[in-house]
Amino acid sequence: GDIVLLAKPVTLTEGDRVTLTTDVPVATDGTSKPEKLLYAVSLPPVHGQIEHINYPGVPISSYSQLDVVAQKVSDVCDNNHGAGKEALR
Repeated sequence: GDIVLLAKPVTLTEGDRVTLTTDVPVATDGTSKPEKLLYAVSLPPVHGQIEHINYPGVPISSYSQLDVVAQKVSDVCDNNHGAGKEALR
């Protein structure tokens, strides 16, 4: 089926961390199993990284919809460039 991804920008300032929820990235693929959807981070945040909360400081390149629903994924802003607006892709 068709895949639909809606992603809202996340605004962070230096040192901030925001836990991703289904309000930020939400996707559907027309099946009845959205928990099996996987996100690939094709363009990482410019001023930070995406992390699994169990492994802080370690950037990840993919995560699942189930991780988002369980609030296990964070966008972390580094301390190098001030405020930035990041869009997950």
